[in-house]
Formats: sequence, C-alpha cells, structure tokens
Amino acid sequence: MATTSHHQVLIIGGGTAGISVAARLQGKVGSIAIIEPSEDHYYQPLWTLVGGGVAPASESRRAESSVMPDGVTWIRDAATGFDPDNNLVHTATGRNAGYDVLIVCPGIQLDWDRIPGITDTLGKDGVSSNYRFDLAPKTWDFIRSTTSGTAVFTMPSGPIKCGGAPQKIAYLACDYWRSQGVLDDIDVHLVVPTPRIFGVPVFADALDEVIADYGINLHTKAELESVDVAGRKAMFRPMDETGSNFTLPYDVMHMVPHQSAPDWIKQSPLSAGDATGYVEVGKHSHQHVRYPNIFALGDAGSTPNSKTGAAVRKQAPVVVANVLDHLAGRPLSRQYKGYSSCPLTTSRSAMLLAEFDYTGEPAPSIPLIDTTKPRRDMWYLKRYGLPFLYWNMMLKGRA
Repeated sequence: MATTSHHQVLIIGGGTAGISVAARLQGKVGSIAIIEPSEDHYYQPLWTLVGGGVAPASESRRAESSVMPDGVTWIRDAATGFDPDNNLVHTATGRNAGYDVLIVCPGIQLDWDRIPGITDTLGKDGVSSNYRFDLAPKTWDFIRSTTSGTAVFTMPSGPIKCGGAPQKIAYLACDYWRSQGVLDDIDVHLVVPTPRIFGVPVFADALDEVIADYGINLHTKAELESVDVAGRKAMFRPMDETGSNFTLPYDVMHMVPHQSAPDWIKQSPLSAGDATGYVEVGKHSHQHVRYPNIFALGDAGSTPNSKTGAAVRKQAPVVVANVLDHLAGRPLSRQYKGYSSCPLTTSRSAMLLAEFDYTGEPAPSIPLIDTTKPRRDMWYLKRYGLPFLYWNMMLKGRA
C-alpha cells in the first residue's frame, strides 16, 4: 500500500459526529479530510416518526456532498484498518491516509445476524425495524394494516443508538390504533432487557403511566433470542436466573438488532478488546488511552453515555478543543460530562424530553418547562425543531 495523502486532521466517518467536528475545525487547523464511503447522509432520529406514519422517509436523507464542509477533502472510500504507530489509516481501495491527529467516528454496526430467523423475515410478514432507512416505511405499512391480533416490540441488551427508539414506536403505534378504535383488539407487548423501562427513575415513572394508559404488557429483564418465521412466533430469553424463557405470537413485530463497533475496529489496536470493541478513550477527554494523537466520539467510542445525536452535540466541541490543545502541545482543557438526551414520543402529538448525564440524574437544558412529562410543545420540537437544528446548525458547527 502506498500513502496517497497526508492531513493534519483525518476523520473517519461522515455522519453526525464527523461532519460536526470537521465544521468546527474549519479555519483552525491545516488540511482536514473525511473518509466516508456513503453518497447519502441521514438524519436517523426521524426514522421513528417515519415508522409511526408522521414523517416521510425522504425528509431524512440528503446527499453527503451537501453536508461536507467547504475546504474539507472527502475521501470517498471505506476505512478498513489502522497503523497507529505510523499514523496511517488503510482503506478498502488499497490506499493509506496519513495524519497528525486522527478522529474516529464511523458510527455503530447493526448485528442483524445475532437473532436467528430475523434476516429471513425483515420487511415482510409483519416484521420490521426503524433502524434501517428502507425498513422504516415498512413499519408504518404493517402498523396501519393491523386491526387485531398481537403486536410485539423488542429491545436488545447492550448499548444501542437512540436507546429510546424501541419503545417510542410502540407508543406511536398504540396512539394510532386508539385513534382507529382498534387498540382494544390488539394485544401489545413491549420487551426490554432492563429492570425498568428507563434508567432514570423520574422518566421511568412517567413512562409507566404511558404504558398503563395504552394497556401495554411490559416485560422487563428479557430479550429476543430467535424468531420462528413460519409459525410467526418470537422466542425470548431472560437476562438473569430469576426469569425464564417465553414465547409470544405476533401479527406485527418491531425489532431492534444488537449493536457493536464495526468489526474492523474490534480487531484493531484501538479497540478496548471487549465484546463490543469500541475505540478505547477517556470518558471525559475522548482521547485514546494508548495513542494520544487519536480521539473518538459518537457511537463507536467507549464513553459510557447513551448513544444519541444529542450526546454528539456536546462531545464535538470537547473533541475539537482537545484536538487543538494536543496540536499546540497544551494540556487538554475540555471535559465531556456524559450529557445525553432522548426525545421520547409518547403519542403522535406529545413528547417528553429525557436529559441526563454521567451522574444518572436529570440534566434539564430548557428553563421554565417541565419536560419530564409528555407535552404537545415538545412534539413540535421533535418533529420540526430538532431536524432544523440538525441540518442548519449542528452540521455547520454552530450548535
């Protein structure tokens, strides 16, 4: 392999994290390059609303070229490996890209194959997932065509992007079915691996009320193990010895895959070496624990925060400040406190905003408004305000 380029800052990933960081670094460093193979850029938080029938999928997609910051070199290739001792990244086309500082943010890998039977039925026979652009519209097709039977909504164990998405689609579906007068004819089950529906008690209390209002059967400390496609049955396993295996029939099922770092990162010297394989960085600095000129943020980093776009919005300025400090030979000056938020749509017209940080306590950012309860004004924030903020502010390094 021959080195074909060298950049002061090389970024792996042209998603939310990579574009936000590149925009913030513009004019503050020398050459910047982003390695990104996709021609499309997605605002993925909208996919829940697509699956719930309240937003078009097309609104979530734009050309990658339209969000690439001016002056940033776009390497239209896929990163496949690291040589951190020689400051090189290998790509799928056989190139080497060199760097002074490397920022790793390629996103997260969806491990569909970990659930036997799922790949054979996704997008048909009532089974879908809002975690894919092409499948989110299928979710809505299945929801609106269901008038009776059993509906199952699942969530896997382990970190996933947008941890609230598995339950949000259940509430959107139930609200629609209620509006059509068929909710009482549908047996709705929501299965989560956690002891409660949400990790922060004040939000869990509010969501318990939502679940009770819809008559949803909540199963905790369990996860989907396999699917009998022919029999349209979902098999679940307990998360500890206090539970037992159980099976649910389904007429419609929304499932969420297990997720982990991309395989090529798992196998790299940057990995933490555990099952998830995330890039091992300090949870406050985002600096790699062994290679000081490497940073990571977003879903592929090992920081123990909820993996959301809101977390990236707080991580990006920290990474940028610390990269500039490193290049100048200064001690790192910024710390990330673990902030994340989860806009939880509880109906097709209401949302509560769960904000929290590493302490596990609420970390509200909107003054004078109680966002711990479902509110109609928060719905407009989710549907219109956050997408506007994303495309026009966050990706341009202004928010």
